[in-house]
Amino acid sequence: MTTSNKSFPFEIRDIEPEQVEKWKQSYQKNMNPCTSRFGPKGYLFPRDFENVGKKIYNMEIRPSDTFVVTLPRSGTTWTQELVWLILNNFDYEKALETPLTVRYPFLETEAFVNHNEMSSMPYDKEVIKALEANMPPVQEIESMASPRFIKTHLPLSLLPPKLLDTCKVFYVARDPRDAAVSTYHHNKFCNYLQDGVDFKTYWEFFINDLVPWTPFFEHVKEAWQMRNHDNMFFLFYEELSKDLPACVRRVAKFLGKPITEEQIEKLCEHLKIDNFRKNKAINYGNLKFTGLFNDKESFIRKGKVGGWRDYFDEKMTEQAQRWIDENLRDTDLRFPH
Repeated sequence: MTTSNKSFPFEIRDIEPEQVEKWKQSYQKNMNPCTSRFGPKGYLFPRDFENVGKKIYNMEIRPSDTFVVTLPRSGTTWTQELVWLILNNFDYEKALETPLTVRYPFLETEAFVNHNEMSSMPYDKEVIKALEANMPPVQEIESMASPRFIKTHLPLSLLPPKLLDTCKVFYVARDPRDAAVSTYHHNKFCNYLQDGVDFKTYWEFFINDLVPWTPFFEHVKEAWQMRNHDNMFFLFYEELSKDLPACVRRVAKFLGKPITEEQIEKLCEHLKIDNFRKNKAINYGNLKFTGLFNDKESFIRKGKVGGWRDYFDEKMTEQAQRWIDENLRDTDLRFPH
């Protein structure tokens, strides 16, 4: 089925029935099935995304807004905390007591929650209240007081057309092999995957654009093409990992905020992966009591560059390199090593 409308001018195509079946066999029922492709690039989302996407595409952007745009597990949390602290005069006390999910509402989250399935689960009032606070609908985000900090995994083409001309946008990209490994573990952390789905199976989903927000390279290339826009700050995860102080200086300069070497040192200490792992405000510590997460996994993992090598056999390594080379042929985009 194909549809489109003027207020959300994107073709919507349903994926093949056998692909829908693969999805349902691999994902738990609490994850809304991703069965439709949106726009000319064919980004994969649940069918419900049409209604949510329309609200997002037409939402009013304010000059005081700050957007962090990434594919999942590409340095999103790192960048969110870095940017928020610089723009909030290094208010560590507030950062530690206010969950990152509250400081940065996740723009499209309501499209991914299977509300029918969730409503049938025996959650008490405290759990429901906590989930609602961490997953606000678009209308609630629209009415939030300025300045707003917003997180999204949507590609630029599905965001409001005047976004870059109106406010600051941070885009973070990561080597797709590392991003795939980290996303796999995040899905396990959130209990989205069925038992027995191994990384090799997930990798096939990933490179065949059967993971939400893919195709991966189209998403990154959209942002890469806009990297020289005055309001765009394009950053690689690998840069954050290699030289965090240099990245902090660049971000502060981009935001027009003076910063001292002492402030840089303290911020980098706060942003260390080991410290992040202990930080309940960014590690879903406020939601642990809900029982929604897999205790065998962690939201903040190793933060390692090149960790994909521990998961790829020789055949997968060759396959990944062919896939990367093919998708980078028409661009000067290259991921740092």
